[in-house]
Amino acid sequence: TESDTLARHDARSSGRGWGDVLAPGLRVGFVGLNPAVTAEASGHNFSAPSNRFWRALHLSGFTPDLLAAVDERQMLEFGVGLTSLVRRATVGVAEVSRAEFRAAVPEFSARIERYAPGTIAFLGKAGFAALAKRAVAWGAQPERVGGAAVWVLPNPSGLNRAFGLEALAAAYRELREAVSG
Repeated sequence: TESDTLARHDARSSGRGWGDVLAPGLRVGFVGLNPAVTAEASGHNFSAPSNRFWRALHLSGFTPDLLAAVDERQMLEFGVGLTSLVRRATVGVAEVSRAEFRAAVPEFSARIERYAPGTIAFLGKAGFAALAKRAVAWGAQPERVGGAAVWVLPNPSGLNRAFGLEALAAAYRELREAVSG
């Protein structure tokens, strides 16, 4: 399909065999702050065994079945996709500076405009805080990016000990209910 061709083009143009899982007009585009080195190594997003993205996505009701990283393209069937603000893989987000987040904004905004999801959900405050240039609270934000409504959700990384799986699923469920009704 055209959307598969666009996503494959984005992955190839970034110099990697993995990358965006996007299609035009999705309900929600989840926005990772930047890829993990495990994603770069495996070729699949959120592939670290400790990452809770796939479980939170399922428990919140975005997907009827628990997907694995290798099944990431199936997200599109449920009106959701994913991308990253910064394209550079790191061990942890602490390796990405505010300046690097800000430098990524023009290309990121163009990508969001191109695919036009109804809502984007940043998975962690750091990336959106660089865009908003203010303190950021969890949940819906007053700004729009690339025409999309914006939410900020807790990061599902296993390194994020501030949120357990139940809290992650509850935050993601709040977004799902907001975009579904």
